[in-house]
Amino acid sequence: MKIVITGSIAYDYLMSFPGRFKDAFVVDKLEKISLSFLVDSLRRQRGGTAPNIAYTMALLGDRPTIMATAGQDFAEYRAWLEEQGVDTSAILEIDGEFCASFFVNTDEDHNQIASFYTGAMAHAGKLHFADCAPDADLTIITPNDPSAMRAYVAECKALGLPYIYDPSQQTLRVTGEELREGLDGCTLLSLNEYEFSLVKEKTGLSEAEILDRAGGLVMTMGASGSRLVVGGQELWIPPVPPRVLAEPTGAGDAYRAGLLRGMQLGAPWAVAGRMGALAAAYVLEQFGPQNHSFTRAEFVARYREHFDDEGVLDALLVAPEYIPSPLPVAP
Repeated sequence: MKIVITGSIAYDYLMSFPGRFKDAFVVDKLEKISLSFLVDSLRRQRGGTAPNIAYTMALLGDRPTIMATAGQDFAEYRAWLEEQGVDTSAILEIDGEFCASFFVNTDEDHNQIASFYTGAMAHAGKLHFADCAPDADLTIITPNDPSAMRAYVAECKALGLPYIYDPSQQTLRVTGEELREGLDGCTLLSLNEYEFSLVKEKTGLSEAEILDRAGGLVMTMGASGSRLVVGGQELWIPPVPPRVLAEPTGAGDAYRAGLLRGMQLGAPWAVAGRMGALAAAYVLEQFGPQNHSFTRAEFVARYREHFDDEGVLDALLVAPEYIPSPLPVAP
């Protein structure tokens, strides 16, 4: 199964605030917020939803394809991704633009406040599956230029290309109508608990009505784990405790990567979800969304410390070219 990942390509600026955001808000003054947070640290890292997902999928033995736009400052980043096993042939560099920038501040409770500058991402609508990835079997539409996200949904439906709809950080930006279009007919709707509440509010749809339109739901819930509603099942996936808790940026992307790799293996949904949970734990243990590393053997061994895969993950231990890739996931 060839999976094409769409989404942002960015440089992340990660900041740490030595306090709690909630202590800075005055409840009866929320309509006139004027705040500044003095941070203890600032790190610049490679990021963006598409490379974050692709990097972890490559660690798990896949060669994922990214379809996205990047800036004139992307050359070194491209070379690094190729070295990690990511196919960057469908990434278009835009002259006169820089890669998108993601600025995120994390407090002591691991709550985050973020801002995003689009940069070259604003040109994502110039790319099309029919031209860049005609052999795709599945795509995931992650946060990107809103107009491009809408166009990708329409193109997937026109081509009959199965897609996972993951508006996540763009849930606030896109309209209720666009959210309805995206989730209607998607293979999976993927977001976190807060974003799912926003989707319900903006679309006016209940969870049952959303599930009537989408093929399934993947909801991450931080330290509470994740919830999968798919194939007539409702599964609660426990988190894998990180060995040390560093910083949460990119953990959700790693979760999606583990889930997608499980789908490629034809794993049961429970196994695929637990692969996502373990991949997220690796990210939580490092600063930055692409600084974690593991061999496939290490991943399988750590998985089996927490869960039973009934031998499904033996497929990860063979050469990637011999790994089967059926669709859909087995029940």
